[in-house]
Amino acid sequence: MKIPYYVETAIEKLNNVGYEAYAVGGCVRDSLMGKSPHDWDICTSALPLKIKEVFSGCPVIETGIKHGTVTVVIDGNPIEITTFRKDGNYTDSRHPENVEFVTSLEEDLKRRDFTINALCFSISEEEKIIDLFGGKADIENKIIRCVGKPEERFGEDALRILRAMRFASTLGFEIEEETSRAIHLMKDRLLKISAERCRDELVKLLCGENVGRVLYDYKDVVAVIIPEIKDEFGFLQHNPHHCYDVYTHTVRAVEIIRNTRILRLIMLLHDIGKPSVFRLDENGIGHFKLHPTVGSEMARDILNRLKFDNYTKSYVCRQIWEHDNRFPAERKSVRRFISKHGYEFFFDHLEIRRADTLAQSEYLREEKLSELEEKKRIGEQLLKESAPLTSKALCINGGDLKELGFCEGKLIGEILKDCLREVVDENIKNTKGELLQYVTAKYRKNL
Repeated sequence: MKIPYYVETAIEKLNNVGYEAYAVGGCVRDSLMGKSPHDWDICTSALPLKIKEVFSGCPVIETGIKHGTVTVVIDGNPIEITTFRKDGNYTDSRHPENVEFVTSLEEDLKRRDFTINALCFSISEEEKIIDLFGGKADIENKIIRCVGKPEERFGEDALRILRAMRFASTLGFEIEEETSRAIHLMKDRLLKISAERCRDELVKLLCGENVGRVLYDYKDVVAVIIPEIKDEFGFLQHNPHHCYDVYTHTVRAVEIIRNTRILRLIMLLHDIGKPSVFRLDENGIGHFKLHPTVGSEMARDILNRLKFDNYTKSYVCRQIWEHDNRFPAERKSVRRFISKHGYEFFFDHLEIRRADTLAQSEYLREEKLSELEEKKRIGEQLLKESAPLTSKALCINGGDLKELGFCEGKLIGEILKDCLREVVDENIKNTKGELLQYVTAKYRKNL
């Protein structure tokens, strides 16, 4: 296992004055899996004030000194160094009331969440990897397993429930049976965890390679965070376009869509409004009229509750609102859609429609996909042409209209919108002369 020089330097400094020190946790796990760790953490027998003394020549940040953690900066590289400790009682299902510093590495590792995160690396001992709980074997067998009793680990910190699911998704691991049983049993403890913490773990989970399996096997846990999603479970659609219940369709769509935070989130919520608007007609066919509108409103409530940023809320809700928009694969319709939403939104919309289609039955699938490809071709052609589809692209502006004699701001805005519509629909060319001629003829009475 290779570690950066600055991490080795930090460990050596502590070892040289008689303290134990090891690289620990996720950095060791990732290294054993052939990945490059994002962060490096060290655990040590040195007390926090002693750590500060050892690194007196370096910038030291008291990250969480009360709980034994300081951040040492070596050549611009931050390293979290934490004293061996054991935690006191957890009363809020998240934080210990107090910590006790200890001298035993084993005692420190016993408090950690999963075996794969309880691994250490020593630069001085012959046995470089220190594995007291079978973490190496669990990495090899692709298993997520709690250190000790799962009920105790989840009772200490309920966020570990979502962390287990996140690791299963992002690493492609299975959750061990007893750990899995405890997750289902203790899922309601997540209600004590802050919305921001749950949101962050959910988003990471959504971006994992094993996301479909985790969302399906632990849907009861997902429903603790998003109660509205429970209505999708087993909800049959009674429609030739669909061969799955709403939740299974949703999970498949999440799996299919390109792996980005925002697209995966959109697919998770895109049909959230379906159960509430379902109607069965006289022929036994299911209909979901207005489900994009209702779903967009429901998604906004969910995203607000989980404290997402304004951009994410706006973008996700707009895409859900438009996700079932089947405008024709014609130049005019595509131009109008791009003019309204922009190119990025348009191409994401096509990806969303494609994932939605591939998660449905095979009924008319080829026709649907072919139509999406044609829309994409038209959009790419418009992009190549630098087609004028926004007000900024118009060859006239408010100043030009004032020179003609228009002075009312509201009217000037309406005229520019009208000109843009005509240009987008290709009824007039985007030249200053033709636009001014159009305005003069149509709005002469307003001069």
